[in-house]
Amino acid sequence: MKKYQFKTNIMCNSCIEKVTPVLNQSVGENQWQIDLKDPKRTLTVSSENIIQKDIINALQKVGYKADEI
Repeated sequence: MKKYQFKTNIMCNSCIEKVTPVLNQSVGENQWQIDLKDPKRTLTVSSENIIQKDIINALQKVGYKADEI
């Protein structure tokens, strides 16, 4: 299983609620997590078959930014 990390502008639990359906659809449930304590608000995705650009585009559709780390 590969891990990918992204710096995001997801700031709170309410933001996580907004991105949850998109991320679950893109990478699957329990395949991602967001560290709100990290200043970069790091999104970590664990998957074998993921294209980083797909994650970035999925978050943009719901109004959030993500940059590969």
